[in-house]
Amino acid sequence: MKQTAAIQNKLFDVVRLQHQIASWRNIGKTISFTNGCFDILHQGHIYSLSQAANEADYLIVAVNSDASVKRLGKGDNRPINNQESRALILASLVIVDAVIIFDEDTPQQLIAALLPDVLVKGGDYTIEQIAGAKEVMANGGRVVINKIIEGFSTTNIINKISCG
Repeated sequence: MKQTAAIQNKLFDVVRLQHQIASWRNIGKTISFTNGCFDILHQGHIYSLSQAANEADYLIVAVNSDASVKRLGKGDNRPINNQESRALILASLVIVDAVIIFDEDTPQQLIAALLPDVLVKGGDYTIEQIAGAKEVMANGGRVVINKIIEGFSTTNIINKISCG
């Protein structure tokens, strides 16, 4: 039960997360932020999350809501796991300090509200394409683009399962 409470305490809404960030900053800590669907967690996700965690003292992970995933056009059967399940799985990782679900098409609004010290995305993006990059850099933060671990994608895993 204790572990479940600890995991649940990592799940935030915007206002509570803003207070938590202020608390972390009051003790001189830095905040890293990354986001994604994280539909079926795989090695590529773990690598990217680990890299993001290494960029600052605390790692916030923003998860696309179910509605947001559907609007991204990933397929009629997506997401495989609902937003609560995906958030809970991420919150159970030791390297993740906070998880928040966002419903917009991009996390730009959320990033502007939180202003992390470091914004981290996967290598399939350029800085110009990263939602929230301008806001983070304008606030003195930095943007880090992780390399992609080839051969790992949720779509490939789904296709492999579907083909038997």
